Amino acid sequence: MFNVGTWDRAGILEISDELFMQAWRTGCFGGFLVGRAAAEAMLPRGRGAIIFTGATGSIRGGTGFAAFAVPKFGLRALAQSMARELGPKGIHVAHVIIDGMIGQEGEPPREDVLKPAEIAEAYYQLYRQKRSAWTHEIDLRPAVEKF
Repeated sequence: MFNVGTWDRAGILEISDELFMQAWRTGCFGGFLVGRAAAEAMLPRGRGAIIFTGATGSIRGGTGFAAFAVPKFGLRALAQSMARELGPKGIHVAHVIIDGMIGQEGEPPREDVLKPAEIAEAYYQLYRQKRSAWTHEIDLRPAVEKF
């Protein structure tokens, strides 16, 4: 599973070249490196699962979030390309969009946050899917999240 990203909020005129490049290297290029290494390890066995974690920014860039959305968009494209290439070879590649804030274990229950244990269950179910009915992308969000 790969879930890395930066949370630097800045307008397009304020984003430094360095910040933008670091966000891309961390969130997209890092995913490529991890995905490639995982694929190399899984291909000889002809099975495995590689799950990338995205965010709302994977499908919709927001004001002040270009440095966040661009790597997430790129990671989603990487997951699509890898799924098409590796799926026929037995490797299940999936992309999970986390659309909302993630709560902390042990905090009082809230309807507006995703519960970590329930996120983990969704990932586990992706991992367990049979090859004849693989899911490539799912969105996880609390029922009250606007989308």
